[in-house]
Amino acid sequence: MNTEPSPQPDRTIRPIKESEYDKWLEIDQEAFAEDTVGPRAERFKALLEFDRSLGLFEGDRLIGSTMGLSFTMTVPGGPRRVCGVTAVAVLPSRRRQGVLSTLMRRQLADLHESGEPTAVLYASEAAIYRRYGFGRAADSLFFRIPKRGSEFVRDAPSDPSLRLRVVRPAAARAEIEKVFDTVLTTRPGLYARTPAKWNALLADDEDARRGATTLRCVIAEDDAGVRGYALFRLKAHYTDHDVADGEVRLIELFGLDPAAYALVWRHVLDRDLCSRVYAWNRPADDPIMHLLAEPRLLNAGWLDELWMRVVDVGRAMPERAYAAPVDVVIDVEDEVCPWNAGRWRLSADASGATCERTDAPADLRLPVHVLGAAYLGGRTLGTYEGAGIVREARPGALRALSTAMAWDVQPWGGLVF
Repeated sequence: MNTEPSPQPDRTIRPIKESEYDKWLEIDQEAFAEDTVGPRAERFKALLEFDRSLGLFEGDRLIGSTMGLSFTMTVPGGPRRVCGVTAVAVLPSRRRQGVLSTLMRRQLADLHESGEPTAVLYASEAAIYRRYGFGRAADSLFFRIPKRGSEFVRDAPSDPSLRLRVVRPAAARAEIEKVFDTVLTTRPGLYARTPAKWNALLADDEDARRGATTLRCVIAEDDAGVRGYALFRLKAHYTDHDVADGEVRLIELFGLDPAAYALVWRHVLDRDLCSRVYAWNRPADDPIMHLLAEPRLLNAGWLDELWMRVVDVGRAMPERAYAAPVDVVIDVEDEVCPWNAGRWRLSADASGATCERTDAPADLRLPVHVLGAAYLGGRTLGTYEGAGIVREARPGALRALSTAMAWDVQPWGGLVF
């Protein structure tokens, strides 16, 4: 039963017009405590799809918004169409008045009607989106690695044909885009980047530097072409005794093979006048964990990354691949999207999967956010049972579903949208 407040009589929901961008930008800046001005505002505008936006208006005044982005994202089994939910903002003076609930419910209903089975987002606050059926599908790590003691293991991969080239990012854009497009399909969660997204990443606005240098790039290549790259900034600092104590701030790093990956990391760790590397938003299974001879020096921290929503159970579950055969009846709880609620029989093997309505007794009962959390293959289901969130009716059914939905490579989006 829908108990969420409906729009007030003087409130209307409709797409935000491109001509209303400045009006929308005002509430976005208030909601996220940021100033987006000048060229950065124009690049931000280029990222948006106004025909996929929703605004909640009080008369002529915009008080809340959400937007969808048309993504091709890698899921277990290959690239699929996914809606990227972004720019979710509510005017601070209208918080706790049902604005967010109204917008999220409408957006999910629209996605269902248009046939888009899944949605994904980055959460500004981790507590917000579970109540709308999103599950924590991917994690990220951040590292603070001291230069001293960062030696690699003796058998770290290497290739004498590789060489490094330091270059301005704009000059190497075509080459680094090619590397990224090659690794795109190797990890669930990575999504294809539009030219506007690359423009935003490489723009190098002064306010994005936070006291560090302009954006730097190093690439690893051989005679056949580029095999890896890193984007980073340098933050100079000296102690009272004039000892260099700078920091490398890693933005992103990709390699097509282990040797290229290791060589690029080695360059980042060995930068002169820097005593540490701060790497933000790295995948939960980053191979650097196995390259450092003393892995404790990663000083790793753990954060949530992508949140996933199964908008249409019957369409979404057959779209992905499964790591093991499974035949299970799941009873899905979904108050926000009632078309998902009830029993579904999921059958999958190496040839594909089906997910259809059934009257058969349920083997498992679970809320829809658990399916979202497990959808990209990075979340096992046993811990949800331990927390009392998943209930098993047929012994062994939980393990069978968890095994089938698991994927060897951990999911990771890599770049906030």
